[in-house]
Amino acid sequence: MNTSDCILKGVRGQMLTFKADPFFNSEKDCYDYYSDGLLVILDGRIAAIGDYDDIAPVYPGLKDVDEYHDALIVPGFVDCHTHYVQLPMIGSYGDTLLDWLDRYTFPTETRFNDKGFADEVARVFFRQVLANGTTTANVFSTTFEASVDAFFQESERYNTRMISGKVLQDRNLPEALSDISAEESVALSETLLQKWHNRGRQLYAVIPRFAPTSTPMQLRLAGELYQRHSGRGVYMHTHLDEAENEIEWVKSLFPEASDYTDVYRRFGLLGSRSVMAHCCIVSDREWEGLHDYGCGVVHCPSSNLFLGDGEFKCFDAKNPLRPCNVGIGTDVGGGTNFSVVRQLGEAYKVAMLHGNSLSALRCFYMATRGGAETLGLSHAIGSLKPGYEADIAVLDFKPDEFVEWRMGFAENLAEKLFILQTLAPDNMNRATYVAGKKVFDRLRTGSRFMYAADIR
Repeated sequence: MNTSDCILKGVRGQMLTFKADPFFNSEKDCYDYYSDGLLVILDGRIAAIGDYDDIAPVYPGLKDVDEYHDALIVPGFVDCHTHYVQLPMIGSYGDTLLDWLDRYTFPTETRFNDKGFADEVARVFFRQVLANGTTTANVFSTTFEASVDAFFQESERYNTRMISGKVLQDRNLPEALSDISAEESVALSETLLQKWHNRGRQLYAVIPRFAPTSTPMQLRLAGELYQRHSGRGVYMHTHLDEAENEIEWVKSLFPEASDYTDVYRRFGLLGSRSVMAHCCIVSDREWEGLHDYGCGVVHCPSSNLFLGDGEFKCFDAKNPLRPCNVGIGTDVGGGTNFSVVRQLGEAYKVAMLHGNSLSALRCFYMATRGGAETLGLSHAIGSLKPGYEADIAVLDFKPDEFVEWRMGFAENLAEKLFILQTLAPDNMNRATYVAGKKVFDRLRTGSRFMYAADIR
């Protein structure tokens, strides 16, 4: 291979990437593992991956290689549902979901009409997620244009592949946060869609907050907007079946609908890029509908446990007779941390409450390739594979003295992964690469974070 004119970057170490769904296939056939792997990056994409002894001779001009010992190189994590605008109130005392929204969430989000405030929170958000190895997230902003622009502008600086959009909400919330009219709100959403969708690596979502905070008119217009642009890869992102009192509220507001999912169906909001967060209390009929429309669903265990909403039934969602793609969501600020890996430890506990054992390999699949499938992006991210975007996390097997000692008793890779997701130390992520550039390095002198344009 002639690489004399190419600027190549290499990453060397233990590597893990998934190639099939371990819920439906033998786990040993679902992943590739390299005890001493070499990943070659060219122009932000993966050019090659494999055993070091096989790949290195093919690239004799490769001189810039980051080597990681006692670590595991994996695809960057995919956070399928979170709210960057809730960072200022993360960790607020909860009660019920609806009370928590009224007391903390809505007042906090009202502040995002201030672009300076939105810029500050966006900066904090990206540092938190990148420090935890997350390279793609599906993110709620809020009502205001400033909240959308601040998010995407910061994402552009890192060159991350992110999904967001203006939140549509025109009833049952404070006047200062409410859209003035359904027509104006959806028109603004379309303007922002035209501005940001497919601008670099940015992707846009039509986001009705949840059915109770939108009038039927707004939901109808949102569905029309989503359907009009779904062929361009635009998303629909909302909440579904999170808590019992929420579901009862939906029934009272939409008595003509057969269930909560049917509300969204009636307004044209279901489709192959519809992403439904929580899905804790879902009927068999609803699971069938979500499967038939190809919707992705998101398990948010930290948030659901914190607010006492409900318990996502992972094995119901992955029923082989009508399976849904399932991703993991931190759901900050209902969720209490930014770590996708830590969510996996919580997901294991939730599954155990229902008599199911969720293996570490299934968990890490949901955090990487499974998340990419949930977002319809498994052709580009979520795997370490030639042609894919080079979004990478490096997990430290020795982040502190105790974890290093505990790892000495692990007999295989699956046991090491389970230790990481269960103990989930804050500093487990050593480095994060976005489109081949190391935007976070825990050990870098000076700033641990760097914007993509500042990296040569």
